[in-house]
Amino acid sequence: MNARLTLRGWTAVGVIAAAVAMSWWAGPRALNAVVVPLAVVLLAGLLAVGRADRPRIDRRPVREGFIGERRRIEVTIESDGTVAAAVRDTVDDGLSAAEEPVTETTLEGEETFAYDVRLEERGERRIGPLSITVSDVLGLVERRFEYEEPTAVLVYPRVRDLSRGPTADLRTLTGVADRRDTEEFDHLREYRRGDALRDVHWKSAAKRPDDELTVVEYDDEADAGDVTVAAECVTDRDDEMASAAASVVTALLEVGATVGVAVPDGTYPPGSGRSHHRDLLGLLAVAEFGSLPEHTRRDADVLVRTDADGTTIAVDGRELPFDRLRGGLNGEPETHRNGPDRDAEGGTEVHA
Repeated sequence: MNARLTLRGWTAVGVIAAAVAMSWWAGPRALNAVVVPLAVVLLAGLLAVGRADRPRIDRRPVREGFIGERRRIEVTIESDGTVAAAVRDTVDDGLSAAEEPVTETTLEGEETFAYDVRLEERGERRIGPLSITVSDVLGLVERRFEYEEPTAVLVYPRVRDLSRGPTADLRTLTGVADRRDTEEFDHLREYRRGDALRDVHWKSAAKRPDDELTVVEYDDEADAGDVTVAAECVTDRDDEMASAAASVVTALLEVGATVGVAVPDGTYPPGSGRSHHRDLLGLLAVAEFGSLPEHTRRDADVLVRTDADGTTIAVDGRELPFDRLRGGLNGEPETHRNGPDRDAEGGTEVHA
């Protein structure tokens, strides 16, 4: 973008014009005393700012976090010369800055522009675009550079502490982590001494003329014990759905379950550990309202459903109100977990 005059610059132009007009009455001496110095300064400012190179910026990545946490935003600015500048950044909805992200500085070599933001709402939030306005020493001429490339900030859903709710409800929920799919048939083999009679396939034995017994072998691979948490929201309360699903996922991972998630706009396969926990929270951070396919709802071990009446957790044929599960009923204060582990910068992770 080309250099342009500031309000101060236009004022200088007005003074020059007035001085020229006065010279008709007062003579050329007034012209020399006022117009020439101002004209020289104005021309020098136009040349200096017009020839200024575009500063280079490098945004530092911003680590994901939970609602209520703070993050440091840092931008490194490099310039080839020395120039006065005003740096202004933009903060997306869902984030807030304690002070307006604006600073006036002198760019010389490498400078760092930094400020703090607070994470206010779940979702993928953005910082930027950023603008740098360079000007001459007297502020008569300026030139604005725009940097459209934003940086993303992923804000996780709130994670509620489910240990505050009824013990029976929590036991029902976490009990799915202990189930094994004994119906996963693999193959039949001949009965061997010491095999449990409950594993005998009596229907097959009845068809054998030699009365030989056969035993059912079940698939004991990694799929046994996996827990799939499906979540859907049929109203505009998708933040509540995401919070409930994140709380359930965290509780199940804490007891050692291998957990996967399915939402209307995405799925993540079962897994465990800290990195997997962050991946699941990341999926729930951007989950939107919508209905699940019938087969996904049917195959889920835990179904989180939010509608106009609230949020329920369906598990083993029971429906647990999420408000009760998180200990938010009967006047008890609800608590926020944001995950079981917190590091020095406020992040959270679950134990593997």
